[in-house]
Amino acid sequence: MKQVTVLTLGIILLTGGLTYAQQTPQTAQTFPQPVAVAGNKHCPITGEEVGKMGTPLTVEYKGKVYNICCPGCKNAFMNDPEKYSKIAEDDAKIKK
Repeated sequence: MKQVTVLTLGIILLTGGLTYAQQTPQTAQTFPQPVAVAGNKHCPITGEEVGKMGTPLTVEYKGKVYNICCPGCKNAFMNDPEKYSKIAEDDAKIKK
């Protein structure tokens, strides 16, 4: 009976060790860098030319970077990003 217990314990330890050894180490996750929309020249909220009221700001949404004119517009953009990102992308297409 003692031999069966020792043998069972040995098998359990061996299987646990093999399972642990077969686990793949976790690698650091890489996240895609945001891509500039490449040139919306007008704020999608106010329609004003970006940079006319001072240094323009940027906002990131779904991996893309959009130009806006001020902090207030950043809040508005984040309240309805689908609407304003489309406006900014349309503006960038027109200017090309």
